[in-house]
Amino acid sequence: MIRREKSNYAIQSVSHALDVLEQFNQNAEEIGVTELSKRLKLHKNNVFRLLATLEARGYIEQNRATENYRLGLKCFQLGQTYVNQMGFLLQAKGMLEELAKSADESCYVAVKKGAAIVPLDFVEPQNPIRLVSLVGRTLPLHCTAPGKVHLAFEAGEAAAEALPDKLARFTDRTIVDRDALLRQVREVAGAGYATDHGEYMNEVASVAVPIRDYTRGVVGSLAIAGPAQRLTPQRIEKEIVPLITEGGSRLSSRLGYKR
Repeated sequence: MIRREKSNYAIQSVSHALDVLEQFNQNAEEIGVTELSKRLKLHKNNVFRLLATLEARGYIEQNRATENYRLGLKCFQLGQTYVNQMGFLLQAKGMLEELAKSADESCYVAVKKGAAIVPLDFVEPQNPIRLVSLVGRTLPLHCTAPGKVHLAFEAGEAAAEALPDKLARFTDRTIVDRDALLRQVREVAGAGYATDHGEYMNEVASVAVPIRDYTRGVVGSLAIAGPAQRLTPQRIEKEIVPLITEGGSRLSSRLGYKR
């Protein structure tokens, strides 16, 4: 099978829309349709349609007085999300390495994206039998420790609304009954941490805690994961929970969270 370069899959209309956004910089706060048409070598009608689409989604705004265009609020919000995530990752890196060494298990930080959990950084231990990196995968909310953390501490009372209509089964241990899951989510909120005992991947267990920032809101989760034969319920309770709880508190403090 011949592997094609990702650039071969580029959608021209999307590329043109991004070209429009990239024309706005410190030296060009507002630009008109005619100027954009000249710069991009596109017909004015095409430029107008691109601008109308971007405006409808909040990425572009029109100055009604001059009829020129400028970047919209959605661009700022995306930029803030990027900055926040980068700050989160920079602060989390040392903590992940420290936890992986102390627990001798894999550690990662993740954020909620839509109806899924996305690991952003992952540190593996020296142990030859270990869980390998999950970065680049999307994990379900209902059967992973980080997912339950976000349901309990971010969704809260709206946890049921954050779940899909049908809960997918991944292993024999996956909870697919919504009422049973919501009861567990409430228990997670009371305990301060969540666990997953082979619910997403057979023979894999994990523990996670919420990460908060200066706004007191949940910005992500911190997790320890490994083979279930090592991460037994007894070890989780006596060793892993104290480790990850302290790590989560320290990381939240670094992000400005105050109790």
